[in-house]
Amino acid sequence: MSDHHHTEHDDAPHEGPIKNVKQLIAAVIFAFIVPIAVIVLLVSRVGADTRPGAGSDGLKPEAVARRIQPVASVEVKDATDVASLKTGEQVVAAQCGACHNTGAAGAPKIGDAAAWAPRLAQGLETLLNSALKGKGAMGPQGGGDFSDFEIARAVVFMGNQSGGKLAEPKAPAAASAASDAK
Repeated sequence: MSDHHHTEHDDAPHEGPIKNVKQLIAAVIFAFIVPIAVIVLLVSRVGADTRPGAGSDGLKPEAVARRIQPVASVEVKDATDVASLKTGEQVVAAQCGACHNTGAAGAPKIGDAAAWAPRLAQGLETLLNSALKGKGAMGPQGGGDFSDFEIARAVVFMGNQSGGKLAEPKAPAAASAASDAK
């Protein structure tokens, strides 16, 4: 017995996908030119500048500055500068009126003399203390961020709009000057 096994497939010549000269030339062209074209296209795409989408201004200096600006800022108020402080009416419009205009959460309505009478009878100091520290559903300063003097102005404004005759509080500079004169 022989180790060499002959089959009819071994005797047949091996054939590939290229059958003639035209196919050989086409295969050579595709084997070299197509990969080179693909490489050139990839290099031009990678090497190109960043191209944002149409209408996008994401990389403009103004847009970058807006994204990296500080989230918050600190503003220091001079309590002695009365002109920069809010009036009672402004504080009420900005903060207090949310509840005191409608009577929400049991707040006495501005202009309701009957609801304000017992409160006004307690005096400005008691009303101011309640406004500054909070009372019932109202948080300290009604949840606002005003100076004690501005809150006092708001209390006087609401009280006087509701039948009271409260005197306008003295400005912080005037109060400190009066205590220095003693």
